[in-house]
Amino acid sequence: MGLTLCALGWIVISAASQSPQSNQQRPRTVGGNQNTSPPANQQQSNKSGEEVDEGDVVRVETQLVSVPAVVTDKSGRPLSSLRQDNFVVLEDGKPQPLTNFATTEAPFEIALLLDTSGSTRAELGLIRDAANAFLNALRPGDRIAIVAFNNQQVTGGVSARVEVLSPLTDKRSVLRTAIDNVRTSNGTPYYDALLQIGDSVFKEPPTDQFRGRRAVVALTDGVDSSSNSDYDQARARLLRAGVATYFIQVSTEDYVEDRLLKDCEDDGRLALSAKQLERFRSLFVPGAQREDYQDFCRLGQFERMDISRQLYNLARREMNDLSKASGGKNFAAATLQDARAAFAQVANEIGTQYSLGYYPSNKARDGQYRKITVQVRGVKDATVRARDGYYAPKESKQ
Repeated sequence: MGLTLCALGWIVISAASQSPQSNQQRPRTVGGNQNTSPPANQQQSNKSGEEVDEGDVVRVETQLVSVPAVVTDKSGRPLSSLRQDNFVVLEDGKPQPLTNFATTEAPFEIALLLDTSGSTRAELGLIRDAANAFLNALRPGDRIAIVAFNNQQVTGGVSARVEVLSPLTDKRSVLRTAIDNVRTSNGTPYYDALLQIGDSVFKEPPTDQFRGRRAVVALTDGVDSSSNSDYDQARARLLRAGVATYFIQVSTEDYVEDRLLKDCEDDGRLALSAKQLERFRSLFVPGAQREDYQDFCRLGQFERMDISRQLYNLARREMNDLSKASGGKNFAAATLQDARAAFAQVANEIGTQYSLGYYPSNKARDGQYRKITVQVRGVKDATVRARDGYYAPKESKQ
């Protein structure tokens, strides 16, 4: 899927679920003071609306850290009626007072990316049907954006580009039209799509209603063939935007390997861009000569097969890493026919997520990693899955 002709559906979800009662539609500021404004010594840091994350340079004393959390019982069923006082959040082992708390009924914002290239061309209808079923499974107040790949003319042929087919909206008719306009592409700018989601779809800080209620869901094999950016850039940007990332992993390895081995004169072949070939070389064969990895067509079949297997293993590690770091989750779909059921699981997962927020007691701007631990009290045999940490802001040098 991921290589030049074959990425599957990427779905980025940043969900906003609407409560049936108006007093449940906005995350609640918890504690003795029910004023939604932060304390005086925190007001400046809250004005920017941004959250602490890696790569940020912050000039204020502290900023809100948002922590998405899903709680299940011993049978794996979500627990959706917990209160703020059921949660304990620790940063590097030290308890942190919660200042923001959103129940599972609070709305989400969602960016849905459909990556349709190569192997999915004959099954584009299945992806559209699954995407529409996903919309049906979300709540009326959730806002969704549709992102996809399409072709553009370039010197020497065509290449894939990222398109935002619809900005965040709760108008289902607009979203369905956007899904109908999804096309296929001759490449997979997977990392570029993640960056654009962070830079475009989630460019503006979240309002109070959606603070800590943003997520990314991707139907993909996770293999990139043509991006100008890389995984580390995409990861940092999404975490900086406070987005929980969900993946629906579809296996396309056999399809990709078959087309990687085709002759370069074959219209059905797959190839990696020079940028992604260099990325592969630096990761897996740093001792190799750079010029040996400039042209995919010059590589032998054994080398191409090795590249394919290494990249699929890397993609699985990256998806596991990003979902864990952001508080999201991975879902498996053996085929596109299974994607609809996987989308239903994702929608259910998002609908059972709590959002916790705190201002860290450690005010040091040292750029160090801080571990987050979320505990649940008053509930027997409960299991919590939450964001596992963040990088503190770093003082800029004047």
